[in-house]
Amino acid sequence: MARTVAIGVQDFEKIISNDYFYIDKTKFIKEWWENGDSVTLITRPRRFGKTLTMNMLERFFSIKYAGQGEVFEHLAIWEEPEYREIQGTYPVISLTFANIKAQDFEMTKIKINMVLEQLYQQNLFLKDGDILSRQEKEYFDRISKNMDEADAAFALHRLCEFLSRYYGRKVIILLDEYDTPMQEAYVNGYWNEIVSFIRSLFNTTFKTNPYLERAIMTGITRVSKESIFSDLNNLEVITGTSNKYADIFGFTEEEVFAAMDEQGLTEKEKVKRWYDGFIFGNTKDIYNPWSILNYLDKRQLGTYWANTSSNSLVSLLLQRAGGEAKNQFEQLLQGEALEVEIDEEIVFSQLEREPSAIWSLLLASGYLKVLGVERLETAPDLTRYTLDLTNMEVAIMFGRMVRGWFAQVQHDYNAFVKALLTDDVEAMNDYMNEVAMEIFSSFDVGNRASGKSQPERFYHGFVLGLIVELQGKYKLRSNRESGFGRYDVVLEPMDSANDGIIMEFKVRKPRTEESLEDTVAAALQQIEDKHYDQELLSMGVPAERIHKYGFAFEGKTVLIGGV
Repeated sequence: MARTVAIGVQDFEKIISNDYFYIDKTKFIKEWWENGDSVTLITRPRRFGKTLTMNMLERFFSIKYAGQGEVFEHLAIWEEPEYREIQGTYPVISLTFANIKAQDFEMTKIKINMVLEQLYQQNLFLKDGDILSRQEKEYFDRISKNMDEADAAFALHRLCEFLSRYYGRKVIILLDEYDTPMQEAYVNGYWNEIVSFIRSLFNTTFKTNPYLERAIMTGITRVSKESIFSDLNNLEVITGTSNKYADIFGFTEEEVFAAMDEQGLTEKEKVKRWYDGFIFGNTKDIYNPWSILNYLDKRQLGTYWANTSSNSLVSLLLQRAGGEAKNQFEQLLQGEALEVEIDEEIVFSQLEREPSAIWSLLLASGYLKVLGVERLETAPDLTRYTLDLTNMEVAIMFGRMVRGWFAQVQHDYNAFVKALLTDDVEAMNDYMNEVAMEIFSSFDVGNRASGKSQPERFYHGFVLGLIVELQGKYKLRSNRESGFGRYDVVLEPMDSANDGIIMEFKVRKPRTEESLEDTVAAALQQIEDKHYDQELLSMGVPAERIHKYGFAFEGKTVLIGGV
């Protein structure tokens, strides 16, 4: 009989006790313990079972569950006699930063303090008797949402000390979603403040802590060592390119197909196309658990994983990205692999300044998969990756994201595309000048954006919109060689009944061009002089069916002319 697929349950004991659908990952307990690493950081995309795994570890090791190992009896770990002996024998501190989301640093600090305060409240029994001195009890009472930063920095360290003294054993710490406050700080502009606070907390907790047996942190990204891990030389980092624990987070293809057999589902090739594609270390064909569970439950394909987050940081960075990054993103949207040199450490302060940093974030977040890796001898910190969109679900998500950029003018945007394809220059001009201000602001980056950079950022965002709208009808080529130069945009018809289109974008140069009309003329002349139509002609598109457009920008005014 097929087991019930319960969605969103992250309580390990509840899943096992109710015989809900579960793929046994308890071998991780043995693997992690025998590796003996002092502090382990594991990064995986969201909804990949990190929280459930941490709950499983707490349920196995925590002294709160001493003598209650029956929940593991039919699982892989219980086949190891020596591990039956250590079940329920360690004091465990388990906490999560998943809900640490706030608009400013002060509120973030209060929320972290509240998490620490809750841990102390859970261990109020430590104040009974003579385990703690009078001064230690006073410190215990100071742990609150409004405590000062010095008390907060030592809160986990001191709690380890108190628990270790009470139980006569060192403590295991499980910290889930450690990087959530870091991402929030970047988006909301208080990065430096959170770095200082978290660095102090992590240093006292994970480095200078003689009461720590070992610890695990999980998150989506590997935040740079210089930011918050600068003092931690005992950190074992497991990223998506590491071979350790490669099949623990996520479902293997064998596990997915066995689950489908159990549930009586047969469309395995479709499921593979939609949800396969994650690669961890050398292990391929990893599926994201959230989509698979929802598919098993609802018995139909859908963008389940891609819809579980607003993806605000990714969308923000792609909108703010310069021309090079947007050209590379165009490449990915059109099904082409991308070669880039990246460092897996996420340096949030460089996300806008360093073009490769955005690919590090997309890779860590699960939106990209690694097709190949080449270590660079000349730059040991950098590695050349061949990257591609992970699967169909991710491709659909990015398409929706780009459409969202034009949401406020979606009807007009569709009308513009229609006008472009029917050579209605007047309608194209009407659209551009009605909505340019709104669209420009979407791709603006605040005070750092000059008037010159605005059209470039808008142009590339506009091109991405064309890719989404014209998929299946045209192959969109951007910034490619043709004739004697590099054109801006060429639309290659996939059907011989459709015309070819060339677009050239120019910002008016007041010293040499008296008006936008002159700029349009210069753009059209460049198309002719550089023979940008050569690629379309070589495909067999007749010259009379190639439409050429010059786009001229001056501030937020646009003029389009065509031949």
